[in-house]
Amino acid sequence: MPDTETQASAPRIDPSFDFDWLVVGSGFGGSVAALRLTEKGYRVGVIERGRRYEDDDLPRSASDHERYDWNPRKGLYGIMRPALFRHVVSAAQTGVGGGSLMYGGVLFRAQPAFYDDPQWQRLGSWEATLAPHYATAERMLGVRTAPWDSTTMSLSREVAAHFGTPESFALSPTGVFFGEPGKTVPDPYFGGEGPDRTGCRRCGECMVGCHTGAANRLTKNYLWFAEKSRARIIAEQEVVDVAPLGALDGADGYRVTVESRNSAHNDVRSDFTAKGVVFAGGAIATNELLADCKHRGSLARISDRLGHLVRTNSETVLSVLFPKDLETWRDVTASSRVILDQDAQIEFLTLGPNADTQQRLFTVLTGSGSRSKRVGRWIVGALRHPRRLWAVRPQNGWSTRTLQMLVMQPRDNAIRFRAKKRRGGGCRLVSEIDPARPAPTYIEIGHRVASWVAEQKGGVAQSSIFEAFFNIPQTAHMLGGAVIGENASSGVIDPELRVFGYRNMIVCDAAALPANPGVNPALTITALAEHAMSFVPSLVDIGRKAA
Repeated sequence: MPDTETQASAPRIDPSFDFDWLVVGSGFGGSVAALRLTEKGYRVGVIERGRRYEDDDLPRSASDHERYDWNPRKGLYGIMRPALFRHVVSAAQTGVGGGSLMYGGVLFRAQPAFYDDPQWQRLGSWEATLAPHYATAERMLGVRTAPWDSTTMSLSREVAAHFGTPESFALSPTGVFFGEPGKTVPDPYFGGEGPDRTGCRRCGECMVGCHTGAANRLTKNYLWFAEKSRARIIAEQEVVDVAPLGALDGADGYRVTVESRNSAHNDVRSDFTAKGVVFAGGAIATNELLADCKHRGSLARISDRLGHLVRTNSETVLSVLFPKDLETWRDVTASSRVILDQDAQIEFLTLGPNADTQQRLFTVLTGSGSRSKRVGRWIVGALRHPRRLWAVRPQNGWSTRTLQMLVMQPRDNAIRFRAKKRRGGGCRLVSEIDPARPAPTYIEIGHRVASWVAEQKGGVAQSSIFEAFFNIPQTAHMLGGAVIGENASSGVIDPELRVFGYRNMIVCDAAALPANPGVNPALTITALAEHAMSFVPSLVDIGRKAA
């Protein structure tokens, strides 16, 4: 919780700046930065292109396009922004609280191979270094395990036993308040200083948006205390440029240019100034902004390694459609996991009963091979088993009968982002294959599990249409691009997450992750942000040194 004494006694850096630090984005990295910098006495602004959401403001279903979809060109200012590239498909969340808004709350620590990845292994003992920061993040995000048994947990146990690793079954550490269902109580996490909380009702709607108030979104912990400590959140404003004031290395501070993002005043520009900047808009947005600034010349010193190491979490998304409602949705998003094939973490996910629009993203399972081979196998399968294709036709009640599978691995594979100039100025990102370590488009163990579960339950195994028809992976977790390295020849930021070539500039989000964690990355992003903030001196310490 905030140290108000430090704030009261701290000197100002320079009153001519609008802020001491500006944080770009309010997700897991940005929220940590906002709180810890205010605790250290700084004047902090948090710029977020999305809007604020209270529990009742969140989408009621995935078909609630006005609240669910982010597409300003079509006048949509909701939460979910699709990210479609040639070699990967993903999505990003937009709004105050970032990726925690429609949030499964799955908070595993990274698998061991994450710390040993060659990109950063020699730069420190990372598992030991991050351990205390993981503990802090777990406390702040309210990690617990579900206090019930569920259909999904039972299915996970069956999978673990059948595939010979019963010991790999584990309940998921989850950021959800599991109090008495539907009952609102005073803050149970921070000695009464946080917001009231309401117990989980097991509605399965975490990923569409928890209206109960049980999900431990960042607005109920890190951002809650950051605002209480006088951090200013500037919503519905998108950062479009960052440029040094005076010295080219940013020693004299930065000018941050924003454009409004709402239906009433879209694209209206304004400027803020700050001594330091934290980039925390998420892996895709941070890579986009840094690439735009680099190629425009605003931040020309950014390493040429920007975008060279983009991770997909070695991930694929599959699903199984059951012949009837097994109430797998009576749970949190992912209440358990198993690990198969040594390092493949598999979680069964529910989207709840109000996500039927997601069915258009899935079709019958296809095997491995090139794009043409997979399409050919789909056609042959459809001809041989027309009932399967008929079963997955668009229909009401799809999401109550569907259990998705998330398969993740901590393996050393990647894609790349390259900046391509836009007509009219600026640039956009395009993807490329990393020829030395291409990200997988097919994970065999995932397909085996989906097929087995479908066989056992009389259902139909499904893969995403992107995997089946285009031979590209769908991932929920884009990572990297502005990663930790030994120097500017190997990375974009140093082990303290400071941008090479600049003063008082930090990357503090998923873009910084140098390796695939092989688990849902939210906790690791939070811990790494805590690590970065631990190196920023408080204003009291700065004042003592000056004296």
